[in-house]
Amino acid sequence: MVASASHCPFVANRVTDKLTQVTDRIYCCRSGSAADTQTVAGIVRYNLQLLSVEMDEPPLVKTAATLFRKYCYDYREQLSAGIICAGWDQRNGGQVYTIPLGGMYLRQPYSIGGSGSTYIYGYCDAHFREGMSKGECIDFVKNSLSLAMSRDGSSGGVIRIACIEKDGVERTVYTGKDIPQFYTK
Repeated sequence: MVASASHCPFVANRVTDKLTQVTDRIYCCRSGSAADTQTVAGIVRYNLQLLSVEMDEPPLVKTAATLFRKYCYDYREQLSAGIICAGWDQRNGGQVYTIPLGGMYLRQPYSIGGSGSTYIYGYCDAHFREGMSKGECIDFVKNSLSLAMSRDGSSGGVIRIACIEKDGVERTVYTGKDIPQFYTK
């Protein structure tokens, strides 16, 4: 997913953090209008906090994705919001849901979105495989985002990764020389 905050065709901040914590084990990756996606993420976070207190257990990733879908669909005419919702829960383990513009949702083994995604569908289709190790997954994501950033002028200048597992979340930021380069200028 692209890591930039944009306003109309103007990119206001290419290194903004569009990877947003929703619960301890659920994050969303936001694309579209920064204001719209921040608002939707905040509303979903609030609803999941209430649900967690009411149920006396952490919410399911599917529940979070369903809430994102509901708000993105109900306000599809007013919002520019694409969301990738991912996380880990006791019932289903690790999960990834995509909620594109318009509010549909779909569980997938991986998801890409944002303006840079159009450049990397072929790469992702060719290089993703089930059962990758954590290190292989990190390399897959770093390479995918690096390729998107090298072609899309609106994509961010850093790579932010969150590894969400049963034991917690590990966040990493890659900058400068830590970002893979596939060609020289």
